[in-house]
Amino acid sequence: MTDGQPPSPLPTQVEMVDLFAGPGGLDVAAHWLGISVTGIEWDADACATRAKAGLHTKQDDVRLSKPANYPEARILSGGPPCQTYTVAGHGTGRRALDQVLSFVDAIAQGDDITEDLAQLGDVRTGLVLEPLRWAVEAGAPYEAIVLEQVPAVLPVWGAFARVLEDRGYSVDYGILHTEDFGVPQTRRRAILIARRDGEAKLPKPTHRRYRKGQERGEGDQSLRPWKTMGEALGWSKQFTVVSNYGTGGNPKDRGQRLSTQPAFTVTGKVSRNRLIGRPEGKPDRFTDDEAGRLQTFPPDYPWSGRGIAQQIGNAIPPRLAAHVLAAAQGKELDVKIMDRCVKLSWRDTYNGVDGLLKDTLDH
Repeated sequence: MTDGQPPSPLPTQVEMVDLFAGPGGLDVAAHWLGISVTGIEWDADACATRAKAGLHTKQDDVRLSKPANYPEARILSGGPPCQTYTVAGHGTGRRALDQVLSFVDAIAQGDDITEDLAQLGDVRTGLVLEPLRWAVEAGAPYEAIVLEQVPAVLPVWGAFARVLEDRGYSVDYGILHTEDFGVPQTRRRAILIARRDGEAKLPKPTHRRYRKGQERGEGDQSLRPWKTMGEALGWSKQFTVVSNYGTGGNPKDRGQRLSTQPAFTVTGKVSRNRLIGRPEGKPDRFTDDEAGRLQTFPPDYPWSGRGIAQQIGNAIPPRLAAHVLAAAQGKELDVKIMDRCVKLSWRDTYNGVDGLLKDTLDH
């Protein structure tokens, strides 16, 4: 990254198109791996962050964009809006899941389902189908496709897999736990990887799974211990986080975690979590920058616009995204270099991180 705004690649030159790009979780990972990327995002606040970070962006509705606008793209990625599918939302997407699944074959056959999608009530519910439209309409098949969403969308990825396999892709999909990959946070994501050249495989865990009541040193000794909040934030003094959410919906039964554990899932309400035992004079809430670091964004990531906590909560952690993007290319990450990478400035990692990728998965 150079002084001022870095030179952005032209859309015809990018290697990867990121749909519903948000503030840049997948894009940051792509830059770490040396992949040129453009993101399509309609939200003005997320676009403000992307502009400050120097990420190439088309501010637009994904439904109005076409694969033909990005003829050189070899990777398609996307994290469609999750609000109607998440358990923290109203659940309209979960209730409409059977309808959404019924539309998959129609898209595969090239049918126009615009009027059918309008019947879903919440426009965000049908957006989960857009990556499949892109894959079907692409003049030349993408070398790789990477998709992420909340766990409730896994059946949709399964339906996508059948369509993509009929088109010559190898596909793997499943639920990944972020702490398994060195993210200092417990969070589950439904991930799909499709490849045209080689067998698609989800990345293998590099760190131990967090389990309540289990010590950090317990578990599979071939894996690294989970990352802690204190480690990620560089705080030596122990503190306690009291969750904004109450177990079973009871606000009096709020969960608690120590700084020697991973954070709760970082959502748009992360700033409501209360910190106990923080040094005197420091706020008793996570700042935006601290919440971003729990998501593994660079420590100096230039959050901008409004609703920054929501931007952070909606993003895929870049560290998880890097593992997934590497796997989509038949490679894996050097964990030691990844540990150093997430502590470096965005400016120092914008143009890629030497040695981060290892050629191992296809051999």
